[in-house]
Amino acid sequence: MSEVNELQLMLKLLSQAYAGQLPEKIKQIEQSWRQFPIIGWDQDEFLNLHRLVHGLTGSGKTFGFSALSDSARELENYLYFLGQAKTELNAVQRDKVSLLLAGVSLAANQPDKPGSAQVNLIPVKAVRAKARNTRRIFVVEHDRELAWELKTQLKYFEYDVKLFYTLEDFRRAIRQDSRGVVLMDINFPEDPLGGVHVMPELQRNRQTPLQVIFLSSHSELEVRLEAVRAGGVAYLMKPVNLGVLVDKLDELTSASVAPAPRVLIVDDDVNLSNYHARVLEHAGMSVKVVNDPLDVMRPLQDFSPDLILVDIYMPGCSGLELAKVIRQIDAFVSIPIVFLSSETNLDKQLAALVLGADDFLTKSIEAHQLVSSINSRIKRSLLLRSFMVRDGLTGLLNHIAIKDQLVGQIAQAKRHARSITFAMLDIDHFKKVNDSYGHPVGDRVIKSLSRLLKQRLRENDLVGRYGGEEFAVVLIDADGAAAMKVMDAIRHDFSQLRHLAKDQEFSASFSCGLAEMKNFDNASRLTDAADMALYKAKHAGRNQVVLADASYPA
Repeated sequence: MSEVNELQLMLKLLSQAYAGQLPEKIKQIEQSWRQFPIIGWDQDEFLNLHRLVHGLTGSGKTFGFSALSDSARELENYLYFLGQAKTELNAVQRDKVSLLLAGVSLAANQPDKPGSAQVNLIPVKAVRAKARNTRRIFVVEHDRELAWELKTQLKYFEYDVKLFYTLEDFRRAIRQDSRGVVLMDINFPEDPLGGVHVMPELQRNRQTPLQVIFLSSHSELEVRLEAVRAGGVAYLMKPVNLGVLVDKLDELTSASVAPAPRVLIVDDDVNLSNYHARVLEHAGMSVKVVNDPLDVMRPLQDFSPDLILVDIYMPGCSGLELAKVIRQIDAFVSIPIVFLSSETNLDKQLAALVLGADDFLTKSIEAHQLVSSINSRIKRSLLLRSFMVRDGLTGLLNHIAIKDQLVGQIAQAKRHARSITFAMLDIDHFKKVNDSYGHPVGDRVIKSLSRLLKQRLRENDLVGRYGGEEFAVVLIDADGAAAMKVMDAIRHDFSQLRHLAKDQEFSASFSCGLAEMKNFDNASRLTDAADMALYKAKHAGRNQVVLADASYPA
């Protein structure tokens, strides 16, 4: 069964459940109206009556009761009019409410024609795409020394490198396995443009073209043009800048897919919130539903949503009040809040936006419109947040963001009895690199380390640029011994990388200090301990990793 059909079936089941609950919903509304005082005004009872009617306005059409939505909206609009005055109702006004309520009760027995409540949903489910290539690299280079140097350097970035010294050897091999990126020299002894000339032959009749990066000593436009015509996706000059090469390889071979956007739905209507959750999940989003707004704090902290979808009228805490509360918490200031409500009053919608909402969607909204609106809002928000929390040079979390993440991760680790180890790294003698080779080269060294950290650490680990040549890493579910092993392996491999500057090669190293959360129970103490361990590593000769023990002062 297709996922769209599953969604249709789910809607049918929810509609049946909704129809079964309607008599009780109508009974609650009628009881609330009977309890409304004949003399005077009861604001609490009025708000309860308005909320119950509002629920039918927003949900009826979704579950196949369009007439009910229309009748409930007419009653809701009249109640809003009465609520503006907040004065005792006269006989005419009471009669009109009773008449409109009778219309709502009648419409509750008038479902739409069978099959009319269909999900209009464009199939936009995000598929976890497989990488187009493995991390295999075919190096086709007749210069054996250069080929082995490329292989040695690329292995530190966990690439599987296959070497070929002749075009004929590569021809035979590529017919058996073409999953990988080709690093192709242009000049071969039998043909100065042999690398360019062989590629059209190898690309012929392929459904998926080989991805080729040409390596050359020729900068002439004519040679570059031939390389492009041969299907080259990049053209790198010799001697090869390793940083530039790895950047391009990462781009071509990356298997990473952005995590599913997280949406927190806060709505007291169980059926409607479950329906919206399934629609958004079908579109590739991760969804958490909270039906009691007073229970929102724990999911807000643990789920860490990218967007909050909230109803306006809820018992115990209105959506407007909830938006105020959320906007007063620093960690959630930038999270988009979108109201999904049957409220059509423009003043109320504007008030919601003034209180911190980012958008206002009106029930009953078509499924594809809901998905499109939420998707676009999350994309814009994530883009803006990336500018706020990412370092411009490396793309890592910036100083403030990594510190904030550390605080949040410690809180979660304590709640779930998990371990965390914090690492502080500093590139050794970095000033000498800048002084000897220039700041642009220093920047490339920083980028090389940031790239190595991102590649070698797990997806759930957090990496940040703490400042200058200093980095911070939060290793999740890792004790001190495990973190020590991981960081020392990265330290070793980074020290083996060769950096290029003005036709000269040089290497760099880093020192690292580690501190384990079990010994230092808050972010400040953990950071200070890791910093002191880093200081010890520096003074013990650099290019090493030191783990702080519980005796370190804080």
